[in-house]
Parts: sequence; C-alpha cells; structure tokens
Amino acid sequence: MIKIEPEDWTWIGDISGRRAQLTPDRIAIIDNIEKQKYTFADMNIRANQLARLLLELGISKGDRVAMYSKNRIDCIDLMLATGKIGAILVPQNIRLAVQEIKFLLEQTTPSVFVYDPELIDSVRKIKNLFDVDEYIVMGYQSLDEDRASRQSKSNFSRLDINRPPIEFDDPHLILFTGGTTGLPKGAVLSHRSIYWNAMNTILSWSLEPDDIQPLLFPLFHTGGWNVLLLPCYYQGSTTILMGDFDARETLRVIEKDKCTIVVGVPTVFIMISNLSEFQTANINSVRVFISGGAACPEEVMRKYWDKGKILKMGYGLTEVGPNNFYLPEELVKDHPLSVGYPVIHCDVKIVHPKTSQPVTGREIVGELLLKGPHIFSGYWNNPEATDITIEPDGWVHTGDLVKQDVNGLYYIVGRKKEMYISGGENIYPVEIEEVLYQHPSIDLAAVIGVSDEKWGEVGKCFVTVKERKSITIEEIKVHLQKNLARFKIPKFFEIKDELPLSTAGKILKRELHQENGN
Repeated sequence: MIKIEPEDWTWIGDISGRRAQLTPDRIAIIDNIEKQKYTFADMNIRANQLARLLLELGISKGDRVAMYSKNRIDCIDLMLATGKIGAILVPQNIRLAVQEIKFLLEQTTPSVFVYDPELIDSVRKIKNLFDVDEYIVMGYQSLDEDRASRQSKSNFSRLDINRPPIEFDDPHLILFTGGTTGLPKGAVLSHRSIYWNAMNTILSWSLEPDDIQPLLFPLFHTGGWNVLLLPCYYQGSTTILMGDFDARETLRVIEKDKCTIVVGVPTVFIMISNLSEFQTANINSVRVFISGGAACPEEVMRKYWDKGKILKMGYGLTEVGPNNFYLPEELVKDHPLSVGYPVIHCDVKIVHPKTSQPVTGREIVGELLLKGPHIFSGYWNNPEATDITIEPDGWVHTGDLVKQDVNGLYYIVGRKKEMYISGGENIYPVEIEEVLYQHPSIDLAAVIGVSDEKWGEVGKCFVTVKERKSITIEEIKVHLQKNLARFKIPKFFEIKDELPLSTAGKILKRELHQENGN
C-alpha cells in the first residue's frame, strides 16, 4: 500500500494529489497505446514531475501552455500539472493547417509549446511562423537533449515548492470552438466550470467508482476532457486512453476490458455496428452507450437495443458543460430522440430565435439557453463575442434549436446556423438526416442549406454507401418522398466516397459548406 503524505496546498486544481491520497492503488489510466497501466499514485507522481519542470522554466499562474499532440499519456500529465500551478492549458487541434495554428497561438501567446514527437514535421513549420520561448517535446525519449536533462533534474514525486493560491474562478483550459462561419474563439474554462461539470455528470449520470470508459474523443476537444475523463478522475474510476479511432479496436477493448460506459459521436456507433463481429460481440459489461456531438439516428440505436443494450443521446457544448441533460434508461425506447431532462445543477430556458423572448407552451421550437455553475468564463480576449453569448444574468446562448414535449423532455431540433429557410419554411437538416439513416444502404448522411434564386435556400444532401451496398439518387429521393413533406426534400444530391470527419468522428458540415461556396 502506497502512503501519500499530505502536502500544504488547497485542493482546487490539484485533483491528482487529492485522488492519490484517497485511492492511490486504484487504476486511473489504462494506456492502450503504449500498453501501460497507471494508478492514481503513479499519475500524481508524473504530474508533480511535470509541474516542477514547468516551474523551473519560469511558468507561473496564468501563463499559457500550448499542447500540440495526438492522444497520449503526456496530455493528461499536462492537464494535471498545469492544474497544480495555476497555468492555463491550451490544446491545439492537430487537424488544423499550420497557418491556423499560428492564428491560435497569436491569440493566446503561450510561454511554452509542448508537442508530440510524431508531429515534428508540422512543429518545424510552426516554429518558422511563431516564436515561443520554449518548445518541449513529449516523452522521456526526447528529441531535445536540453529538455531531457532538465527532466532528469525534476524527477521528484513531490513538488516541495511554493505555489500561488488557486481560486475556483481561475482559468485552467482554453478550448477553441468554431462554427460553420467565423474565426475560432477560445472558450475559457475555469476550475469551477470543470468541477461543476464533473459533479453534474457524476450525480446525474450515476457514475460509479468501478466504471471503466474508453476515451473516444481527442484531447483538444471538450469531449476528451469533460465528457468523462475528468468526471471519472474525480470519481476515482478508470479511463482507457485510446489512440486514433479504430472501430474494430474499440470493440475489442470494450470486450476485453469490460467497459461499463461508452460515449462517442454518432459515426463511432455507426462504424462499430457495421462491423461483422458486432453481432457476436460480448458487450454485456456495458451499462449504457451515449451518443453526443450530433443527432444519433434511431436506426443506429436499435442495433444496440437488439443486443439488449441502451444507446441514447446526450447533449452539450464547449461553453457549457458539456454534459447538460440525461435521459433515464427506462424512457429511451419510448423517447429515443430526446436528450432527456437537465442535469442536477443546470437551468434551462427556451427563447424565440430572433426576439430572445421566452417561448410559452410545449412543442414550440426555440433557441436553448443554459445557466449554472458549469458555464464558461467567456472567450479569451474577445469581449464582444462573450457579451453576445453570455447574458448579464448568466444565461448562455447555445445556438441550438430545441423543443420540450408534454412530458417535459427536451429534444434538440438542430443548430440555429444549420437551419435554412426555403420558400418561407424552416427546414431542420437533422429531421431529413434521421430519415436518410433509415435506408439500409446509406452509411453516413449530411444535409446543408445552399443558396437558390427562387426559394432563397434549398437543401443539398450528401451520403456515403455501406460496403457491398448500392443506391441511386432517384432511390434516395423516393425514400425521402415516402417519409417527408415535399418542401423538405433537398433539391440537390451527391453520393460521395467519404464525408469529412473530425478527429472525434463528427461530420464536418462547415467543410461541405466550403466545398459548395457557402
């Protein structure tokens, strides 16, 4: 039994230290990439070592630490270490072009740029575009001998060094968000917002200390940190660190490690269910599958239901949560397209999209506003965007369109920006996509609005086809005509070999808009 001696600091920001005191020998992280296991005591030692290195480099409270990496254990070390010393972690989306990374670095002016050695070619280009005081490579087999020597000097299990006091409202994360238009904005997440999201998740989702979850989101995304990794860390349960998404490997890990809760975007569950081995896979250990990031087709859910497992939808966004609703398991099959009820510390309001006046009555579509201790602090160095998004009394505009049914359950109808108006009619792409997914030959589907001289806007539909299946555009039209009003049928159709996906597996509609000149 490892004994962790108490250190002289407040717990705020130092979840690794406190969790190591409480459950030092429990497994915190199973690294499926490097095939290693780390206890909570191990993770605290690693975080202390890295925190000491950052302090030796002159990093102090409020300094930004940029992270440019695929998912790896060093990313979690950075999160835990920056929390200890009050620094702000700024993960970079590795899918972005180097010019885009330069823009994000200019916005946040990091003192240190910590990177994955596998991405060294891109890092060399970034170095030529932006000057950061320190570029540090991850890992102990360092490409940077100077950093390797500093690391060896910092091989201590305890910090044993004075640190500034850290308050709940001090920022800990800056996560960049981007819609279909406009430049990315850095959402500032405080220790408070991260903590309350974790509490909302643990209490409302009924997380348990024995839960095991595979991490299926990238760690430059709020899903990577806040959907389950940090709630699990607070709870003392186990996360399996996965690499680039691979449906077959994910299913293997779920079986082998007896995962109990699995969260991903719809395409993750589509790809897994399309595997031939899915039908015979033993997923009895899984208590619940939760899909977020976009609407999950009911047809996909039924594949999991047929195996006796619950797959349902969740909802969240970087600026609030991201875990804001939970649908009780007993309601899933009767209300499959609902995200459920608000989590325990989250207030909800629906307003008219143009007037922002509260809607009255049920089944009326409006914009979703959220409020609670888990909201973000604003956009980094962008007061104008902050004022537009956060009302003076704390309500956050999500930009998502919702409705509430007679039972009080909430339904996400679509994005405010994705909705298009054709001939005076509001068209919600998610409704059309739900019907498209009911066709047995369609694998992935996306609908966007495009300009039209006669109608103002019309729909354009993109689909990919399942292996060993075929479909024609005329067949797609007939399928839609059987299930939708005529004015909702898209005018244009395109069958593609693939659709653009984010690292998390979410369909990138903004790229489809760009391809079509929107």
